[in-house]
Amino acid sequence: MKTSCKSTFIYCLVLLLAVTACKKSPATSGTDPKPVDPTPLKSDVEFYLTTGDQSSLLKKQNSKLVFGTATNFYPDITVDSTQTYQAVDGFGFCLTDASAGLISDLPSSIQNELHKELFGSDSNSISISYLRVSIGASDLSASVYTYDDMPVGQTDVNLQNFSLRKDQSKVIPVLKAILAINPAIKILASPWTPPTWMKSNNNSVGGSLLTQYYSAYAQYFVKYIQAMKTEGITIDAITIQNEPLYGGNNPSMLMSPAEQASFIKNHLGPAFQAATISTKIIVYDHNADRIDYPLTIFDDAGARQYIDGSAFHLYGGDINALSTVHQSYPDKHIYFTEQFTSSTGDFAGDLKWHLKNVVIGSMRNWSRNVLEWNLASDPYFSIHTPGGCNTCKGALTIISGFTRNVSYYIIAHASKFVPPGSVRIASNNTGSLYSVAFKRPDGKKVLIIENDGSTIQNFNISFNGKKVTTSLDGGAVATFVW
Repeated sequence: MKTSCKSTFIYCLVLLLAVTACKKSPATSGTDPKPVDPTPLKSDVEFYLTTGDQSSLLKKQNSKLVFGTATNFYPDITVDSTQTYQAVDGFGFCLTDASAGLISDLPSSIQNELHKELFGSDSNSISISYLRVSIGASDLSASVYTYDDMPVGQTDVNLQNFSLRKDQSKVIPVLKAILAINPAIKILASPWTPPTWMKSNNNSVGGSLLTQYYSAYAQYFVKYIQAMKTEGITIDAITIQNEPLYGGNNPSMLMSPAEQASFIKNHLGPAFQAATISTKIIVYDHNADRIDYPLTIFDDAGARQYIDGSAFHLYGGDINALSTVHQSYPDKHIYFTEQFTSSTGDFAGDLKWHLKNVVIGSMRNWSRNVLEWNLASDPYFSIHTPGGCNTCKGALTIISGFTRNVSYYIIAHASKFVPPGSVRIASNNTGSLYSVAFKRPDGKKVLIIENDGSTIQNFNISFNGKKVTTSLDGGAVATFVW
Protein backbone atom coordinates (compact mmCIF):
# COMPACT_ATOMS: atom_id res chain seq x y z
CA MET A 1 0.00 0.00 0.00
CA LYS A 2 2.79 2.41 0.87
CA THR A 3 4.62 1.55 -2.36
CA SER A 4 1.47 2.12 -4.41
CA CYS A 5 0.84 5.53 -2.81
CA LYS A 6 4.43 6.52 -3.38
CA SER A 7 4.23 5.57 -7.05
CA THR A 8 1.00 7.48 -7.47
CA PHE A 9 2.53 10.59 -5.90
CA ILE A 10 5.60 10.50 -8.20
CA TYR A 11 3.35 10.03 -11.25
CA CYS A 12 1.21 13.01 -10.29
CA LEU A 13 4.24 15.23 -9.68
CA VAL A 14 5.73 14.38 -13.08
CA LEU A 15 2.41 15.08 -14.75
CA LEU A 16 2.10 18.47 -13.01
CA LEU A 17 5.60 19.51 -14.09
CA ALA A 18 4.89 18.49 -17.65
CA VAL A 19 1.71 20.54 -17.80
CA THR A 20 3.47 23.60 -16.35
CA ALA A 21 6.31 23.32 -18.84
CA CYS A 22 3.83 23.01 -21.65
CA LYS A 23 2.08 26.23 -20.62
CA LYS A 24 5.39 28.13 -20.62
CA SER A 25 6.53 26.78 -24.00
CA PRO A 26 5.81 28.53 -27.31
CA ALA A 27 2.75 27.09 -28.98
CA THR A 28 4.19 26.90 -32.48
CA SER A 29 7.88 26.25 -32.04
CA GLY A 30 10.25 24.18 -30.06
CA THR A 31 12.78 27.05 -29.90
CA ASP A 32 13.18 29.52 -27.02
CA PRO A 33 10.89 32.60 -27.20
CA LYS A 34 12.39 35.87 -28.47
CA PRO A 35 13.75 37.79 -25.45
CA VAL A 36 12.17 41.14 -24.55
CA ASP A 37 14.43 44.11 -25.52
CA PRO A 38 15.33 45.83 -22.23
CA THR A 39 16.30 49.09 -24.04
CA PRO A 40 13.74 51.81 -23.26
CA LEU A 41 11.92 53.57 -26.08
CA LYS A 42 14.16 56.26 -27.56
CA SER A 43 12.86 59.81 -27.29
CA ASP A 44 12.85 61.96 -30.42
CA VAL A 45 12.57 65.17 -28.39
CA GLU A 46 14.59 66.50 -25.45
CA PHE A 47 12.41 68.32 -22.92
CA TYR A 48 13.72 70.86 -20.35
CA LEU A 49 11.33 72.27 -17.76
CA THR A 50 11.10 75.14 -15.27
CA THR A 51 8.01 75.41 -13.06
CA GLY A 52 6.65 78.36 -11.15
CA ASP A 53 6.95 76.50 -7.84
CA GLN A 54 10.66 75.83 -8.60
CA SER A 55 10.24 72.07 -8.26
CA SER A 56 11.94 71.83 -11.65
CA LEU A 57 14.62 74.34 -12.67
CA LEU A 58 15.79 73.92 -16.25
CA LYS A 59 15.69 70.18 -15.58
CA LYS A 60 15.83 67.66 -18.39
CA GLN A 61 12.73 65.47 -18.25
CA ASN A 62 12.65 61.69 -18.68
CA SER A 63 9.56 61.81 -20.90
CA LYS A 64 9.77 59.60 -23.99
CA LEU A 65 8.49 61.89 -26.72
CA VAL A 66 8.27 60.11 -30.07
CA PHE A 67 6.82 61.63 -33.25
CA GLY A 68 4.01 59.55 -34.69
CA THR A 69 0.76 59.64 -36.66
CA ALA A 70 -1.74 58.97 -33.88
CA THR A 71 -4.54 61.53 -33.61
CA ASN A 72 -6.20 63.15 -30.60
CA PHE A 73 -8.28 66.19 -29.76
CA TYR A 74 -5.49 68.23 -28.12
CA PRO A 75 -4.45 71.56 -29.69
CA ASP A 76 -1.43 71.61 -31.98
CA ILE A 77 1.60 73.83 -31.86
CA THR A 78 2.85 73.46 -35.42
CA VAL A 79 6.49 74.15 -36.19
CA ASP A 80 7.27 74.95 -39.83
CA SER A 81 10.97 75.22 -40.70
CA THR A 82 10.18 76.28 -44.27
CA GLN A 83 9.00 79.68 -42.98
CA THR A 84 12.00 81.65 -41.77
CA TYR A 85 12.32 85.07 -40.14
CA GLN A 86 15.24 86.89 -38.47
CA ALA A 87 18.64 85.50 -37.53
CA VAL A 88 19.57 85.32 -33.85
CA ASP A 89 22.52 87.30 -32.46
CA GLY A 90 22.24 85.98 -28.92
CA PHE A 91 20.75 85.99 -25.44
CA GLY A 92 22.19 87.34 -22.22
CA PHE A 93 22.40 90.07 -19.62
CA CYS A 94 23.70 93.54 -18.86
CA LEU A 95 27.11 93.38 -17.21
CA THR A 96 26.89 96.41 -14.92
CA ASP A 97 29.66 97.78 -12.73
CA ALA A 98 27.89 96.19 -9.79
CA SER A 99 27.82 92.81 -11.54
CA ALA A 100 31.48 92.98 -12.53
CA GLY A 101 32.56 94.08 -9.06
CA LEU A 102 30.66 91.32 -7.29
CA ILE A 103 32.02 88.66 -9.64
CA SER A 104 35.57 90.03 -9.27
CA ASP A 105 35.35 89.78 -5.50
CA LEU A 106 34.59 86.06 -5.57
CA PRO A 107 37.43 83.60 -4.88
CA SER A 108 39.17 82.76 -8.16
CA SER A 109 38.01 79.14 -8.10
CA ILE A 110 34.36 80.21 -7.81
CA GLN A 111 34.86 82.89 -10.48
CA ASN A 112 36.18 80.25 -12.88
CA GLU A 113 33.30 77.92 -12.09
CA LEU A 114 30.79 80.72 -12.62
CA HIS A 115 32.30 81.93 -15.90
CA LYS A 116 32.22 78.40 -17.31
CA GLU A 117 28.62 77.91 -16.24
CA LEU A 118 27.48 81.20 -17.72
CA PHE A 119 29.56 81.45 -20.89
CA GLY A 120 30.84 77.96 -21.69
CA SER A 121 29.50 75.64 -24.35
CA ASP A 122 29.30 72.28 -22.58
CA SER A 123 26.19 70.60 -21.19
CA ASN A 124 26.65 72.23 -17.78
CA SER A 125 26.64 75.76 -19.21
CA ILE A 126 23.81 78.11 -20.16
CA SER A 127 25.94 79.51 -23.00
CA ILE A 128 25.26 83.25 -22.73
CA SER A 129 26.11 84.78 -26.11
CA TYR A 130 25.34 88.51 -25.76
CA LEU A 131 26.20 91.18 -23.18
CA ARG A 132 25.40 94.86 -22.71
CA VAL A 133 27.81 97.16 -20.89
CA SER A 134 27.58 100.83 -19.98
CA ILE A 135 29.79 103.52 -21.53
CA GLY A 136 30.80 105.14 -18.27
CA ALA A 137 28.55 104.63 -15.27
CA SER A 138 25.01 103.28 -15.26
CA ASP A 139 22.71 103.67 -12.27
CA LEU A 140 24.06 100.30 -11.08
CA SER A 141 27.50 101.76 -10.48
CA ALA A 142 28.78 102.70 -7.05
CA SER A 143 29.33 106.28 -8.24
CA VAL A 144 28.71 108.43 -11.30
CA TYR A 145 31.59 108.77 -13.74
CA THR A 146 32.39 109.16 -17.42
CA TYR A 147 35.68 108.67 -19.25
CA ASP A 148 36.40 112.40 -19.41
CA ASP A 149 35.26 114.07 -16.21
CA MET A 150 36.53 117.60 -15.65
CA PRO A 151 36.43 120.06 -12.74
CA VAL A 152 33.40 122.35 -12.74
CA GLY A 153 33.83 125.12 -15.30
CA GLN A 154 36.42 123.26 -17.39
CA THR A 155 35.99 121.45 -20.70
CA ASP A 156 38.09 119.03 -22.75
CA VAL A 157 36.88 119.37 -26.33
CA ASN A 158 39.88 117.47 -27.70
CA LEU A 159 39.34 114.66 -25.15
CA GLN A 160 42.95 114.76 -24.00
CA ASN A 161 41.93 113.40 -20.59
CA PHE A 162 39.90 110.50 -21.97
CA SER A 163 40.65 107.29 -20.03
CA LEU A 164 39.08 103.90 -19.30
CA ARG A 165 40.81 103.72 -15.90
CA LYS A 166 37.50 103.49 -13.98
CA ASP A 167 36.72 100.26 -15.84
CA GLN A 168 40.16 98.73 -15.64
CA SER A 169 39.86 97.32 -12.13
CA LYS A 170 36.61 95.36 -12.54
CA VAL A 171 34.68 95.57 -15.83
CA ILE A 172 37.54 95.05 -18.27
CA PRO A 173 39.13 92.09 -16.39
CA VAL A 174 35.73 90.36 -16.18
CA LEU A 175 35.11 90.93 -19.90
CA LYS A 176 38.54 89.49 -20.69
CA ALA A 177 37.80 86.40 -18.59
CA ILE A 178 34.50 85.97 -20.43
CA LEU A 179 36.15 86.39 -23.84
CA ALA A 180 38.70 83.73 -22.92
CA ILE A 181 35.80 81.29 -22.64
CA ASN A 182 33.62 82.64 -25.45
CA PRO A 183 35.65 84.80 -27.88
CA ALA A 184 32.59 85.19 -30.14
CA ILE A 185 30.32 86.79 -27.54
CA LYS A 186 28.70 90.00 -28.81
CA ILE A 187 28.96 93.15 -26.71
CA LEU A 188 26.60 96.12 -26.94
CA ALA A 189 27.60 99.35 -25.19
CA SER A 190 25.26 102.17 -24.08
CA PRO A 191 25.91 105.52 -22.38
CA TRP A 192 23.73 106.79 -19.54
CA THR A 193 25.28 110.26 -19.79
CA PRO A 194 28.07 112.07 -21.60
CA PRO A 195 30.60 114.06 -19.56
CA THR A 196 28.60 116.70 -17.71
CA TRP A 197 30.59 119.56 -19.29
CA MET A 198 28.89 118.62 -22.58
CA LYS A 199 25.38 118.98 -21.10
CA SER A 200 22.94 121.83 -20.85
CA ASN A 201 22.61 121.53 -17.06
CA ASN A 202 26.18 120.43 -16.26
CA ASN A 203 24.66 117.61 -14.21
CA SER A 204 24.65 113.82 -14.40
CA VAL A 205 20.84 113.77 -14.09
CA GLY A 206 18.77 114.92 -17.07
CA GLY A 207 19.76 117.81 -19.27
CA SER A 208 20.57 117.55 -22.97
CA LEU A 209 23.66 117.43 -25.15
CA LEU A 210 24.76 120.91 -26.19
CA THR A 211 25.04 121.21 -29.96
CA GLN A 212 28.54 122.70 -29.75
CA TYR A 213 29.74 119.40 -28.31
CA TYR A 214 28.15 117.06 -30.88
CA SER A 215 31.49 116.55 -32.66
CA ALA A 216 33.37 116.03 -29.39
CA TYR A 217 30.80 113.49 -28.25
CA ALA A 218 31.09 111.61 -31.55
CA GLN A 219 34.84 111.39 -30.95
CA TYR A 220 34.11 110.19 -27.40
CA PHE A 221 32.38 107.13 -28.91
CA VAL A 222 35.27 106.64 -31.34
CA LYS A 223 37.83 106.78 -28.53
CA TYR A 224 35.82 104.35 -26.41
CA ILE A 225 35.56 101.76 -29.17
CA GLN A 226 39.25 102.12 -30.04
CA ALA A 227 40.36 101.96 -26.39
CA MET A 228 38.31 98.83 -25.79
CA LYS A 229 39.77 97.28 -28.94
CA THR A 230 43.24 97.97 -27.53
CA GLU A 231 42.17 95.97 -24.47
CA GLY A 232 41.17 93.10 -26.78
CA ILE A 233 37.44 93.82 -26.47
CA THR A 234 35.39 94.32 -29.63
CA ILE A 235 32.27 96.43 -29.27
CA ASP A 236 29.79 94.97 -31.74
CA ALA A 237 27.19 97.75 -31.39
CA ILE A 238 26.38 100.93 -29.50
CA THR A 239 23.18 102.72 -28.68
CA ILE A 240 23.25 106.52 -28.60
CA GLN A 241 21.55 107.01 -25.23
CA ASN A 242 19.96 104.73 -22.67
CA GLU A 243 16.30 105.67 -22.22
CA PRO A 244 16.49 109.06 -23.96
CA LEU A 245 12.93 109.99 -22.93
CA TYR A 246 13.61 109.66 -19.18
CA GLY A 247 15.76 112.27 -17.49
CA GLY A 248 15.12 111.30 -13.88
CA ASN A 249 17.66 108.53 -13.45
CA ASN A 250 21.20 109.08 -12.16
CA PRO A 251 22.91 109.20 -14.59
CA SER A 252 20.62 110.07 -17.50
CA MET A 253 20.12 112.48 -20.38
CA LEU A 254 17.16 113.59 -22.48
CA MET A 255 17.54 113.37 -26.25
CA SER A 256 14.77 113.95 -28.77
CA PRO A 257 14.53 111.93 -32.00
CA ALA A 258 15.43 115.04 -33.99
CA GLU A 259 18.53 115.55 -31.84
CA GLN A 260 19.52 111.90 -32.18
CA ALA A 261 19.04 112.00 -35.95
CA SER A 262 21.15 115.15 -36.26
CA PHE A 263 23.89 113.74 -34.05
CA ILE A 264 24.11 110.55 -36.13
CA LYS A 265 23.78 112.18 -39.53
CA ASN A 266 26.21 115.03 -39.08
CA HIS A 267 28.68 113.73 -36.49
CA LEU A 268 28.68 110.11 -35.29
CA GLY A 269 28.12 108.40 -38.64
CA PRO A 270 30.82 110.39 -40.43
CA ALA A 271 33.19 109.98 -37.45
CA PHE A 272 32.80 106.19 -37.53
CA GLN A 273 33.31 106.23 -41.27
CA ALA A 274 36.46 108.34 -41.01
CA ALA A 275 37.90 106.06 -38.32
CA THR A 276 36.87 102.92 -40.27
CA ILE A 277 34.80 101.72 -37.33
CA SER A 278 32.32 98.97 -38.17
CA THR A 279 30.52 99.00 -34.81
CA LYS A 280 26.77 99.06 -35.41
CA ILE A 281 24.80 102.20 -34.54
CA ILE A 282 21.44 101.44 -32.88
CA VAL A 283 18.89 104.13 -32.04
CA TYR A 284 16.26 104.71 -29.37
CA ASP A 285 16.92 102.10 -26.57
CA HIS A 286 13.68 102.78 -24.70
CA ASN A 287 10.12 101.53 -24.26
CA ALA A 288 7.77 100.03 -26.84
CA ASP A 289 5.16 102.74 -26.28
CA ARG A 290 7.03 105.32 -28.38
CA ILE A 291 7.80 103.66 -31.69
CA ASP A 292 7.44 107.09 -33.29
CA TYR A 293 10.94 107.81 -31.91
CA PRO A 294 12.90 105.33 -34.04
CA LEU A 295 10.57 105.80 -37.01
CA THR A 296 11.20 109.55 -36.97
CA ILE A 297 14.95 108.93 -37.10
CA PHE A 298 14.60 106.35 -39.88
CA ASP A 299 12.57 108.87 -41.87
CA ASP A 300 15.72 111.00 -42.08
CA ALA A 301 17.63 109.47 -45.00
CA GLY A 302 20.87 111.19 -43.96
CA ALA A 303 20.79 109.52 -40.55
CA ARG A 304 19.29 106.26 -41.75
CA GLN A 305 22.30 105.36 -43.91
CA TYR A 306 24.45 104.94 -40.79
CA ILE A 307 21.93 103.05 -38.64
CA ASP A 308 21.70 99.29 -38.17
CA GLY A 309 18.42 99.28 -36.21
CA SER A 310 16.52 100.23 -33.07
CA ALA A 311 16.49 98.90 -29.50
CA PHE A 312 13.63 98.48 -27.05
CA HIS A 313 12.72 97.98 -23.38
CA LEU A 314 9.26 97.00 -22.14
CA TYR A 315 8.53 99.11 -19.09
CA GLY A 316 5.80 100.67 -21.22
CA GLY A 317 3.87 99.69 -24.33
CA ASP A 318 3.15 96.35 -26.02
CA ILE A 319 5.82 94.04 -27.37
CA ASN A 320 3.88 93.63 -30.64
CA ALA A 321 4.71 97.24 -31.49
CA LEU A 322 8.19 96.07 -32.50
CA SER A 323 6.67 94.42 -35.56
CA THR A 324 5.25 97.77 -36.67
CA VAL A 325 8.78 99.21 -36.67
CA HIS A 326 10.04 96.20 -38.61
CA GLN A 327 7.25 96.43 -41.17
CA SER A 328 7.95 100.14 -41.71
CA TYR A 329 11.69 99.62 -42.21
CA PRO A 330 12.31 95.88 -42.73
CA ASP A 331 16.01 96.45 -43.49
CA LYS A 332 16.58 97.89 -40.00
CA HIS A 333 17.16 95.34 -37.26
CA ILE A 334 15.26 95.10 -33.98
CA TYR A 335 16.98 94.53 -30.61
CA PHE A 336 15.67 93.96 -27.10
CA THR A 337 18.19 95.45 -24.70
CA GLU A 338 16.75 95.62 -21.18
CA GLN A 339 14.12 94.36 -18.75
CA PHE A 340 14.64 93.92 -15.03
CA THR A 341 13.16 91.61 -12.44
CA SER A 342 12.44 93.31 -9.13
CA SER A 343 13.33 92.35 -5.59
CA THR A 344 9.62 92.84 -4.86
CA GLY A 345 8.53 90.37 -7.55
CA ASP A 346 7.98 86.63 -7.24
CA PHE A 347 9.56 83.78 -9.16
CA ALA A 348 6.36 82.37 -10.65
CA GLY A 349 4.96 85.69 -11.83
CA ASP A 350 8.25 86.92 -13.29
CA LEU A 351 8.90 83.59 -15.03
CA LYS A 352 5.55 83.74 -16.81
CA TRP A 353 5.60 87.41 -17.76
CA HIS A 354 9.18 87.58 -18.98
CA LEU A 355 9.03 84.36 -20.99
CA LYS A 356 5.76 85.39 -22.63
CA ASN A 357 6.67 89.01 -23.36
CA VAL A 358 10.44 89.40 -23.30
CA VAL A 359 11.80 86.12 -24.69
CA ILE A 360 8.94 84.74 -26.78
CA GLY A 361 7.32 88.12 -27.44
CA SER A 362 10.38 90.02 -28.62
CA MET A 363 11.58 87.13 -30.76
CA ARG A 364 8.15 86.74 -32.39
CA ASN A 365 8.38 90.47 -33.15
CA TRP A 366 11.71 90.37 -35.00
CA SER A 367 14.26 91.00 -32.26
CA ARG A 368 17.69 89.54 -32.91
CA ASN A 369 18.61 89.36 -29.23
CA VAL A 370 17.14 89.32 -25.73
CA LEU A 371 18.86 90.92 -22.73
CA GLU A 372 17.70 90.93 -19.14
CA TRP A 373 18.94 93.82 -17.01
CA ASN A 374 21.66 93.05 -14.53
CA LEU A 375 23.71 89.90 -14.36
CA ALA A 376 24.38 90.05 -10.61
CA SER A 377 23.40 91.86 -7.42
CA ASP A 378 24.19 91.54 -3.73
CA PRO A 379 21.45 90.42 -1.30
CA TYR A 380 20.77 94.03 -0.26
CA PHE A 381 20.75 95.69 -3.74
CA SER A 382 23.17 98.20 -2.27
CA ILE A 383 25.41 98.95 -5.25
CA HIS A 384 23.89 101.86 -7.15
CA THR A 385 24.36 105.56 -7.70
CA PRO A 386 22.50 108.06 -5.47
CA GLY A 387 18.96 107.72 -6.78
CA GLY A 388 19.78 104.63 -8.82
CA CYS A 389 17.75 101.41 -8.81
CA ASN A 390 17.57 99.76 -5.38
CA THR A 391 15.21 96.94 -6.39
CA CYS A 392 16.94 95.60 -9.53
CA LYS A 393 17.46 91.92 -8.87
CA GLY A 394 20.33 90.22 -10.66
CA ALA A 395 20.20 86.89 -12.43
CA LEU A 396 22.59 85.91 -9.65
CA THR A 397 22.78 86.92 -6.02
CA ILE A 398 26.44 87.06 -5.00
CA ILE A 399 27.82 87.20 -1.49
CA SER A 400 30.54 84.60 -0.75
CA GLY A 401 29.19 82.31 -3.47
CA PHE A 402 26.27 82.68 -5.84
CA THR A 403 22.63 81.67 -6.12
CA ARG A 404 20.54 81.63 -9.29
CA ASN A 405 17.46 83.84 -9.53
CA VAL A 406 14.50 83.89 -11.88
CA SER A 407 16.09 85.87 -14.73
CA TYR A 408 18.86 83.27 -14.90
CA TYR A 409 16.25 80.71 -15.94
CA ILE A 410 14.35 83.19 -18.12
CA ILE A 411 17.41 83.65 -20.32
CA ALA A 412 18.79 80.12 -19.96
CA HIS A 413 15.69 78.58 -21.55
CA ALA A 414 16.84 80.30 -24.75
CA SER A 415 20.60 80.85 -24.46
CA LYS A 416 21.42 77.22 -23.63
CA PHE A 417 19.65 75.88 -26.70
CA VAL A 418 19.59 78.65 -29.34
CA PRO A 419 23.12 79.67 -30.38
CA PRO A 420 23.96 82.71 -32.51
CA GLY A 421 23.30 82.04 -36.18
CA SER A 422 20.06 80.23 -35.45
CA VAL A 423 17.03 81.43 -37.39
CA ARG A 424 13.52 81.90 -36.08
CA ILE A 425 11.01 79.65 -37.83
CA ALA A 426 7.23 79.55 -37.74
CA SER A 427 5.20 78.33 -34.78
CA ASN A 428 1.76 79.25 -33.50
CA ASN A 429 0.23 80.20 -30.18
CA THR A 430 -2.83 78.33 -29.01
CA GLY A 431 -5.02 79.04 -25.98
CA SER A 432 -2.78 79.81 -23.02
CA LEU A 433 0.29 78.37 -24.74
CA TYR A 434 2.78 80.88 -26.18
CA SER A 435 5.65 79.69 -28.35
CA VAL A 436 8.64 80.62 -30.46
CA ALA A 437 10.71 78.24 -32.58
CA PHE A 438 14.18 78.22 -34.12
CA LYS A 439 16.34 76.21 -36.46
CA ARG A 440 19.93 75.97 -35.25
CA PRO A 441 23.05 75.96 -37.43
CA ASP A 442 23.37 72.21 -36.70
CA GLY A 443 19.87 71.67 -38.15
CA LYS A 444 18.14 70.90 -34.87
CA LYS A 445 14.84 72.59 -34.04
CA VAL A 446 14.15 74.35 -30.75
CA LEU A 447 10.68 75.20 -29.46
CA ILE A 448 10.16 77.36 -26.34
CA ILE A 449 6.67 77.27 -24.81
CA GLU A 450 5.16 79.13 -21.85
CA ASN A 451 1.82 78.09 -20.35
CA ASP A 452 0.30 81.42 -19.37
CA GLY A 453 -2.70 79.75 -17.74
CA SER A 454 -3.13 78.35 -14.26
CA THR A 455 -3.96 74.74 -15.17
CA ILE A 456 -2.15 71.93 -16.93
CA GLN A 457 -2.43 71.92 -20.73
CA ASN A 458 -2.10 68.87 -22.95
CA PHE A 459 -0.98 69.62 -26.50
CA ASN A 460 0.76 68.25 -29.57
CA ILE A 461 3.99 69.43 -31.13
CA SER A 462 3.42 69.00 -34.85
CA PHE A 463 6.33 68.89 -37.28
CA ASN A 464 6.58 67.58 -40.83
CA GLY A 465 3.18 65.88 -40.64
CA LYS A 466 3.89 64.00 -37.42
CA LYS A 467 3.00 64.77 -33.83
CA VAL A 468 4.26 64.20 -30.34
CA THR A 469 1.92 64.69 -27.38
CA THR A 470 3.00 66.24 -24.09
CA SER A 471 1.74 68.60 -21.37
CA LEU A 472 2.79 71.65 -19.42
CA ASP A 473 1.68 72.81 -15.97
CA GLY A 474 0.15 76.22 -15.51
CA GLY A 475 2.85 78.89 -15.31
CA ALA A 476 5.57 76.49 -16.48
CA VAL A 477 8.12 76.99 -19.23
CA ALA A 478 9.58 74.31 -21.48
CA THR A 479 12.26 74.11 -24.14
CA PHE A 480 11.99 71.22 -26.61
CA VAL A 481 14.86 70.20 -28.89
CA TRP A 482 14.81 67.70 -31.78
